[in-house]
Amino acid sequence: MTAHALPPVVDAGTWQRELEALRVREKAATRELDAIAAQRRRLPMVRMPEYTLEGEKGPVRLADVFEGRRQLIVYNHMWFPGKQWQCPGCTGFTSQFTRLEFLDAYDARFVIVTQGPIDEALAYKRRVGNRMTWYSTANSPFGSDVGAPPGGGFAVNVFLRDGDTVYRTWHTDGRGTEQLSHTFALIDLLPYGRQEEWQDSPEGWPQDPTYSRWSSSEAIAALYGPGQRA
Repeated sequence: MTAHALPPVVDAGTWQRELEALRVREKAATRELDAIAAQRRRLPMVRMPEYTLEGEKGPVRLADVFEGRRQLIVYNHMWFPGKQWQCPGCTGFTSQFTRLEFLDAYDARFVIVTQGPIDEALAYKRRVGNRMTWYSTANSPFGSDVGAPPGGGFAVNVFLRDGDTVYRTWHTDGRGTEQLSHTFALIDLLPYGRQEEWQDSPEGWPQDPTYSRWSSSEAIAALYGPGQRA
């Protein structure tokens, strides 16, 4: 007998009925997400000032970060000055995005912006094997203006470009970024879920302190850093 807590065992008919009852709620959630996306498409937008960020090849205007596309998603990566290893949550989250070419068909781009100086930011990108394009806002108020000031948290912002004019169309932070990730979507399908103490789980389910199962930045570097890519 296993020492782990297990879901109750039932016959196939009972299991199917329970699944169908859950499916009603899952379908309702899908329709609600569709309605939220429809409302998001109807949001107004705000015109942005002209910003100059720092890229791998030097200063670049915010309008040019689009690289000719009309739509831009920006992940604002947390940055701690002088630290060798940056936020493990941001490091792990952005390590997922290794295939972004599909955005070309939608006239869109997805990049990282951080408060770290560009040389340090690019060195960190290489150290952890990140494949996204990084920019620095260390010498610009851009980060502070979009909810990611120095010493602040992470954020996601979306922009629309009309010629050389850039507009901010959407923003989220905290758990609002989960919808961009496939990791939690997969983990939430598992019988034991995320196994974090804040989750509503049956008695006896494995539960540990929040974040304790997340990979450290060092572990991500060991998996994907220099010399580890296929």
